[in-house]
Formats: sequence, C-alpha cells, structure tokens
Amino acid sequence: MTTSTTTTANTPATPAPVTGERADLLVALGKQRHFLRFTTRDLTDEQAGLRTTASELCLGGLVKHVTAVERLWADFIVEGASAMPDFSTWTEADFARRADEFRMLPGETLAGVLAEYAEVARRTDELVVTLPDLNATQALPKAPWFEPEAEWSARRVLLHVVAETAQHAGHADIIREALDGAKSMG
Repeated sequence: MTTSTTTTANTPATPAPVTGERADLLVALGKQRHFLRFTTRDLTDEQAGLRTTASELCLGGLVKHVTAVERLWADFIVEGASAMPDFSTWTEADFARRADEFRMLPGETLAGVLAEYAEVARRTDELVVTLPDLNATQALPKAPWFEPEAEWSARRVLLHVVAETAQHAGHADIIREALDGAKSMG
C-alpha cells in the first residue's frame, strides 16, 4: 500500500499508512488497473495491436488510452482546465491524433505501453496520498460533453478515473477473449 511521510520535531520521517477514503481510492484504482493489465498477459506486441471485434479497439491501444486519460485527469486535479485541451475547438487533425491513442503504432511495444501506464499510475497514486484536500474543485474545460461552468472535486475526478479504467478493463476482457479465449475472470 502507498504511504505518506509524517515528521515531528523530535523524530525522523517515518511512513504513515494511508487510511480511510484515500486508501479506498488507491485500492479501487489498483484493482481496475490490475484487470486491465491482466488482459495483456503473455501477449506479443503483434497480438496487443490486433482488433478482434468490429470495434477499432485493441488491447495495447486501450492501455494507451487509459494511460492518457489518467495522466490528463491527474494534471487537471493539479492545474485545472488549463491542463486539458479546449475540446470545443478541436479539428479533424486533433481527433485523428486522439484516435492514435486507441491503437498500437509502428515502433510501440506492449512492454513500453505498460511501463508508461505504470509510471502514470505511480504518479496518480502519489497525488492521492499527498493532495491536501479531496474536496478541492476545478472548473471543467470546455467540451460538448461537459455541463457549462461545471466544477469537479479531486474526489470526483478520481472516481471518474476508476470508472473509466473499469469500463475499459471490461472492453479489454472481451477483446482478449475474442483473441485467444483467455478471460480475466470466470
């Protein structure tokens, strides 16, 4: 479990266990991340890039997408809407670049994609532990799917990341089962 550090005037820094809501958030994030990563077990780079359904999705692409989403939302917690694009001004080229999040591109490896995901997860976990206030809010960026002038707390953002990861772990399970019959559970 991730820990924070506490000090007093008379004692050196010692790790303090993360408890309560923050521990619950870390467990929920960790569990969903595990299920997503587990769908890629024992795959080659080529298999991680295969589409196995009518969808454009592949396993490596899903990991890339969840990595990008988690990184973006963690940045949002710290920096606010300036960390995110103004989606209302996106061009076709912007949407094409975003589509590359959902596929393995030439030169990308499953190991590299998973390593980047692990680093983003580590950073998010550190943020959960060290953030002064989970109630702190930021105004959402402009996007057709957000209510105008809405604000989200850090807590709500983290719950959104848990939900996003869980949703895509489910997609990944279907893609993996269609690939070679392997399942995450059951």
